[in-house]
Amino acid sequence: MHSRADIYQHIVDVMSNLFEIPPEKLTEDAELYDELDIDSIDAVDLIVELKNFTGKKIAPDDFKSVRTIGDIVNAVEELLKND
Repeated sequence: MHSRADIYQHIVDVMSNLFEIPPEKLTEDAELYDELDIDSIDAVDLIVELKNFTGKKIAPDDFKSVRTIGDIVNAVEELLKND
């Protein structure tokens, strides 16, 4: 089982590598669309990566309410709890 810190660090690493965002900008409160310029195509890439990380199918609808990196961490935590 992954801790919240592990999940957060993985998301920071992925977003830094995939989207070339400096890690210091990737805080839990960072707004995906407004601050980090994540678009819908980027979001799909992120969901694919999270599927690889969790080993679970992720429905895009599960991420419709996600607005911050902290929201992503919460969503992944919930996904991993439902084993």
